[in-house]
Formats: sequence, structure tokens, C-alpha cells
Amino acid sequence: MIFEVFQILKEQINHYFEEEGLENSDVVIDNIAMAEGTSDAADAMRDKMVLTLVNLHEEGALKNFPNHQFNDGKVQYKNRVINLHLFLLFSANRNLYSNSLKDLSAVIKFFQGKKRFNQYNTVFNRELEAMEDVSDFDFTLELYTPTFEEMNFIWGTLGGKQLPSVLYQLNILSIERDLTHSEGPLIESVYSEVKKKN
Repeated sequence: MIFEVFQILKEQINHYFEEEGLENSDVVIDNIAMAEGTSDAADAMRDKMVLTLVNLHEEGALKNFPNHQFNDGKVQYKNRVINLHLFLLFSANRNLYSNSLKDLSAVIKFFQGKKRFNQYNTVFNRELEAMEDVSDFDFTLELYTPTFEEMNFIWGTLGGKQLPSVLYQLNILSIERDLTHSEGPLIESVYSEVKKKN
């Protein structure tokens, strides 16, 4: 579901760029660490806004919920759902610095206007093969403001020069495989027996 979320965000922001009259602006999903050089990946990111996953972590508070369903008079037990926070870096890799700043402002403005995404308020291209089965999703994005030290560490890890960028935290993406580990009948009554002790 991680790729699908990225695809949804890419389509939404590109549509917003068109609405704002930023015709030459375009968001691509790629690893910004590969932006320098002469590879095909670097060419694909040239003069673009690049969306990169820089980190993720599991939401610990939701780990303790049991995962079972009731179907046809049976209880089906599954592994717990994994709930993730994703850290998304939008890097303005434009040829002109002024265009980088305009694109960056547009991304921040877009998320200021729309923070929550679900199947009811989000239109996306279902014709892509990976997007055919996307039906139920609900996540929010919040601006994440790292310190100068953290930003230095992020760009140092990415191995490149720092670009105008903004970091967002996506909350919460649930990932679950449709796999039942065991099942059993419903408990419909409880029998207890009291014995007198002599």
C-alpha cells in the first residue's frame, strides 16, 4: 500500500499544480539520493519535484489490539495489523532556484488545504494496474519540522547536496495481509459447575 499512497499523492499534487497554472511543474516518485549523476534515474528527476520515502516507523500504541473477524458463525484469527507512520521528503530539483521555491510553496499550500485523504474525498487513476484494488484508505499528512542538525543528517545520509525541501509525516497507514491463521466456533454459552467442599 506504500506505493499506492505515493501514487495518490503524486496525482493529487500534479493536478493541483495544473490548477495553479504551474504547467512545467511535475512530481515524480523517486529516490532523491540518485539525482546527481548521468543515470536514467537522475535524468527522470531533472527539473522535477521529487517525492522520496526517507523513513517509516510502526505506531506502538496500536500494537495491542487483537485482530479477529466473525464470519459465518466462526471466529477467524489473523496477525495484528501493522500501522505505520511514513516520512515523505518533497525535494525541489528544479533547474531554476526560483521555480524550486514556487513548487515548494505550492506543495505546502496544497497540504494546508487538504490534510486528510480517503476514498471519499480523493480521486485517482484506477486504470493503473497497481491501483485497481485500492478501495479503502484513510490517512493524514502533517508538516514535520526537523532541526538543522536532523536536516543535515538526512541530506548526509542521502549523499547529495541539500535541495529546497519539505518533510511530511503521513499518519497512519495500515498494512494487512489477507491471511487467516486459525479459526474456531463462536462461544455461545459458558458452562460452570460449583462443587461443595466437605
